[in-house]
This record gives sequence, C-alpha cells and structure tokens, in this order.
Amino acid sequence: MEFVLIAIAILVVALIAGASLLVGRGRRTARLDDDAAAGTTLTRPRPPQPTAPSVEQPDAVVPEAPPSVELPPAEPEPGLVFETPPPSAGRLVRLRSRLARSQSSLGRGLLTVLAREKLTEDDWEEVEETLLAADVGVAATTQIVERLRTQSMVLATASGHDLRDLLVGELTAVLGPDLDRSLGTERHDGLPGVLLVVGVNGAGKTTTVGKIARVLVGDGKSVVLGAADTFRAAAADQLETWGERVGVLTVRGREGGDPASVAFEAVRTGVEGEVDTVVVDTAGRLHTKSGLMDELGKIKRVVEKQAPVTEVLLVLDATTGQNGIVQARVFTEAVSVTGVVLTKLDGTAKGGIVVSVQRELGIPVKLIGLGEGADDLAPFEPRAFAEALVGGED
Repeated sequence: MEFVLIAIAILVVALIAGASLLVGRGRRTARLDDDAAAGTTLTRPRPPQPTAPSVEQPDAVVPEAPPSVELPPAEPEPGLVFETPPPSAGRLVRLRSRLARSQSSLGRGLLTVLAREKLTEDDWEEVEETLLAADVGVAATTQIVERLRTQSMVLATASGHDLRDLLVGELTAVLGPDLDRSLGTERHDGLPGVLLVVGVNGAGKTTTVGKIARVLVGDGKSVVLGAADTFRAAAADQLETWGERVGVLTVRGREGGDPASVAFEAVRTGVEGEVDTVVVDTAGRLHTKSGLMDELGKIKRVVEKQAPVTEVLLVLDATTGQNGIVQARVFTEAVSVTGVVLTKLDGTAKGGIVVSVQRELGIPVKLIGLGEGADDLAPFEPRAFAEALVGGED
C-alpha cells in the first residue's frame, strides 16, 4: 500500500511540473512587442538584435551539419493576384468620352455659334457667355474671343472641319501647351522621388493617391505609400486597400498619431527599400485653419531629412469652380505646390476650370480625374483635352 501512495505522489508532482513548463512557454510566445502595445503598425521587420557571445563548454558535443536539401521553386500564395494597371501613356485619349457633358456645354456650344454665316455682336456675347459658363475665366475668355474676332473673315468661309480645327487650336493655346507637366517620380542621387499630396476635405485626395500609385505601377515603377492622414479613421484603411491591389506597401500609424512621423517613416522605408517613388497622403484639412496649414510645412520639413520632396500635388475638385482657385492660393502659401490634380472632370464638371486654374496660379495641371474607376486618372495633355472638349465632327 505504501508503494502505491508513493507512486501516486510522484505522478502528481510530474504533472504539476509539466503544466508549469507549458504555461511558461505560452507566455513567451504571446508576448507583444513595444510597437504593437502602443497601437502602431510595423512597416518592416526589426533589425536583428546582437546576442551575447556563446561560451564554449568543455567536452561539448558538436552536432553534424545537416545534409543540404534542394528546395522546390517558390510558388505564389494561392489566391494572391495583383492587378496590372495599364500604362499612363494615351490614357486621356482613351477616356475622352468622359468629357461628353463638358463638351456639350463648351465645345459644341461654341461650334454652334461660330458656324453661323455672319457673326453679330450678340453672337460674340454668346461666345463669351459660353466660355465663362464653362469656368474658362475672364482673362482667357477675352484672349480667345479677340483671337477669333481677328479671324472672323476666315470663320465666315470655314468648313465644319476647318472650324473645329481652329477652335481646338485656340483652346490648346490657352491651356498652356509649353508648361512642364512631368511628375517628379524618378530616383535621383540614390534617393526615391517623393510626392506630397495635399488638398481639402472631399476633393478625392486619398482616392487620387491610390490612383497615382496605379499610374506609377502601370509605368513600371516601384512605389511606397505613406498614410499620413491620421485624423480620418478610414483614410489609412482606404489607402492600404489601394496599395494591396497592385502589390504596393503602405506605411501607416495609429489613429490620431503624428502625421509627420508617418510621412518620415514612409520615406525612410522607401530609401532603405530603394524604391522609385514614395507618395505621401496628408490630411484633408480645411484651408481656413492656419494651424493645420502650418502642419503641412512641418511634414515637408521632416520628410526632407530623409529625401527631398520632388513634387507637391494639390488635389482640387473641378466642380467647385472658382472656389478651387481660392483654396489653391492658400495651399501655395503653406507649401510650394508644383502641380495640380483636377478630379471629377467627368459628369457635370466644367472643363474650362483647367484654363483658369493655370492662368490664375501659374501652376500646371498635371493629372485629371475622369471617373470613379481605378484607372480613370490620366496625365493631362492640352491638345487631347481640347479635342475632347470640342468633340468630334457631326
């Protein structure tokens, strides 16, 4: 009987020791790192930590080296397929039908008036009203009307084809065909191009950043996205979704965190990863709040500790008309805007806003959004845009 009791006691002790060992292992495996506990998202693995030098034990048994194993070629993760966006070249030509409503209010309206046999003062006033209604602006409208007036004798004998070509030429001239519309996306001096994207709430800025990533990937560039809009809960998730579709990394931080630190981390990730371009999305701040505008300047200064900002794109909603120019002026005071992205130019938008934005600000329109589709953002081409506004021959 005594032997049975001793055996039972030994078994109980062994079970307790085994359970404590398993609990200890579980705690080590579930340990959270400092970043996860703070609520931030890691953007790259931690560097390996130095380990203490091992002390060789006497009479230690050195295990034999394992035999070499030839691994099969890596296979892509099942179900993981990245989208392949089309290249940006020729996009505006392919999307010209999206300007159908704009062309009916501008191009076709002008052709209707100019096709009359003899143009009266009332006709010229109608031309002016058509241009102003399309948000072309007073200065550009005056220039176009004066140039057309000098060619009134030609207009009187022009065929429909010649009249269309003449109008396309005049519109192209006021669209600034000689402006530099290239994007600063190229690597330089061993550093990536850095695009800072700014704009007010509701202009479609975060969506535009996602579409810019698609444009760059379609042109064969490697990209990192920075979700520095930390004040809007869905902004980082939205941007991350855009990036995942084309296999682009998105650097993000916790909600309400410091936008400048996220932007800094995004650029550092791009520098270390030797990518071509880093695109940073900023908060869709109200342009009437000077404190928030000052923060834009801070983001730019912090980012440039890693790499110079090569492009500052201002996203404007084309449907806001002349109010967009007021917004743009305030942004140019906070950061040096180098290009404009006009969104929502399809539908009921007025295509002439391109002209007035450029003439009033002296800043070229570099990209235009012509729809809700993922690949509806196109590089701006003055001639193709003017042809789309005027429309085809009847």
